[in-house]
This record gives sequence, structure tokens and C-alpha cells, in this order.
Amino acid sequence: MNIGILGSGIVAQTLGSGFVANGHNLMLGSRDGANTNAIKWAETHNAKHGTFSDAADFADIIFNCTMGIFSLEAIKLAEEKNFKNKILIDAANPVDFSLGMPPRLTIGNDNSLGEEIQKLLPDTKVVKALNTINYELMVKPNMLNNGNIDLFICGDNDEAKSTVADLLVKEFEWKRECIIDLGEMKHARSTESMLLFLISLTMKYGTFKNGIKVYRG
Repeated sequence: MNIGILGSGIVAQTLGSGFVANGHNLMLGSRDGANTNAIKWAETHNAKHGTFSDAADFADIIFNCTMGIFSLEAIKLAEEKNFKNKILIDAANPVDFSLGMPPRLTIGNDNSLGEEIQKLLPDTKVVKALNTINYELMVKPNMLNNGNIDLFICGDNDEAKSTVADLLVKEFEWKRECIIDLGEMKHARSTESMLLFLISLTMKYGTFKNGIKVYRG
């Protein structure tokens, strides 16, 4: 499978390493295709690098791992035609750290980054996922509580959400029962806000490796 990742930071590289290790073709995309981090990582992981547009065009499935406050700009640069009829997994959160800790959301309450991305890409199956956990746990959920942590996904296409869940179970050993489909993309408002709570936990306990487990009565 060809996987394209928009972004070149630690989240993009961690997901990329996981897919490369499992035998997939991988391309990291950056603004101008000349990002030093992307080039160095690609050269040492038998992967490709290019622009946002290159990565989206290359991919069967695309991940958005850009900084959330720049995600809409990055997707516009990647060109709508390169996303058509594909699945885009949006792992970003619109978090602004410019005023210090704790951060704030630049989009929230009655809207979300996930919804804005879906509006930009009407012919793309956007699935919000992986935005409520630390990057290491994305590919190694068993690092915490033997993998018994919940992952929340949402989106407007049920088939696409099922495909994403299957991918995470197969590639990274997420437990099927721990992947909770919250429903339509409007629930990204909740999951993006959840990151603020997880950052508060990080400030309290000094570790990013925090997870949530839902118990129902």
C-alpha cells in the first residue's frame, strides 16, 4: 500500500516508521519538498519525500500530521484533486501554544478542524483518528495498560471508518474493542478538545503517555 503523510515532524516520522517496518511504501510531504527533516528521514528509512501535493498524489491512504493551526493551508497546497475518492486520516488538532501553557484551540465549540477539512475536500472520505493519544502510542498501544486504552474516531463515511479501524488493528495491534466510533465528523469537536485535557494530565504527571479508558454502566 502507498501511504502519504502530510507533515515531517515526530508524529509523521513515527507513523511513517511503523508503516515502512510493515512493508508499505511511504512518502512524507512538506511545503516545498526540501524539508531537511523529511529528506534525512526518508533517506534512512527507504522512503520517499516530496511536496504536500506529491505525497497526496502518491498515496492510496493519506494522513494529515501537520500542525493543526496550519493544516488547512497544507491541504490547500496539496490540491483537492489529489485527495479525490481517497481516505484522509486527520490526526491533527488546532492547538495554539503561542500564549503559553495550557494551550488553546483556534477552532472549537460549534466547529472543528475535522469538519473544516471535510468542507475543503467534499469528495474525500475524512476520518478523524489518532488525535487523542501520544505519537508513540499511535503505533505501539501496548506500551500502556497492555493496549487497553480507547481510541476515538469519527467521520461521515461509515465504510471509511471501518477501513481505518481495520488498518490500525492490522498494522499496529490496536484492539478492535478499544476503537470507539463516535459517529459523524461533528464529534471531532469533542476529540479535539480532549487533547487539552490530555495536555493537563501531561503537566500534572510529567509524561505524554496518558490514555483514556471508557467504562459504561
